[in-house]
Amino acid sequence: MNSADPSPRIEQLTWGRVLVETYGPFKDVKLYPGGARKWDWGETGTSHEPGIQPSDVNELLAHGAIVVVLSKGMIGRLQVCPETLQMLEASGVAAHVAQTVEAVRLYNELCDSHSVGALIHSTC
Repeated sequence: MNSADPSPRIEQLTWGRVLVETYGPFKDVKLYPGGARKWDWGETGTSHEPGIQPSDVNELLAHGAIVVVLSKGMIGRLQVCPETLQMLEASGVAAHVAQTVEAVRLYNELCDSHSVGALIHSTC
């Protein structure tokens, strides 16, 4: 996949479910130019604290994302490690952090004009 591939849009968001065009439903999802897959926190040892780690974001960059949207969960419980934001900034990648409803809105908006990636957490 390359950055010319569009990022899939999110069609619907409800508590515990993110419906992604072509890819179906997920609880937590990684989205990137050309694809989407389950975001399995166990792969990198992610938890609400300290939150989203650089290793969670690396796959998005590998697929060509130049803008990244990180969701903090529906009520904002998921944190973002400062190292993650520092790594994105050092890589020249624009990062947006927001509660999930706003993150989904922003991600879909960015899909129209950017190679965007996102980590979407659909609960707490």
